Amino acid sequence: MGELLDVVGGLLMVAGSGFLLLGALGLVRMPDLYNRIQAATKATTLGTLLTLLGVAFIRPEWALKLLLIGIFLLFTNPLSSQVLARAAHRSGLVRLPAGQVDRLAEDTGEKS
Repeated sequence: MGELLDVVGGLLMVAGSGFLLLGALGLVRMPDLYNRIQAATKATTLGTLLTLLGVAFIRPEWALKLLLIGIFLLFTNPLSSQVLARAAHRSGLVRLPAGQVDRLAEDTGEKS
């Protein structure tokens, strides 16, 4: 039974590493800041959770600690990416092309 858990844990860790690699590739390949933030956040969240799950299969005695880390990650990763995107938008770092509508500026009453 222990060998089966090790194999499943290893497969989950490889899958998590693959998603982390795709997140890094998304940082390089995406055209603008907002797409880069989205690609990196989604891929790294899933990749890290899969890696934590794989470690939990290999080391069941660490499961509670890994669960707490995963919950913390689920709360902080999306929130931090939203804060980064909003800060980039407010600072005017990224300007949209002339034909696109800026809904965030409309909602907050900012000038585009």
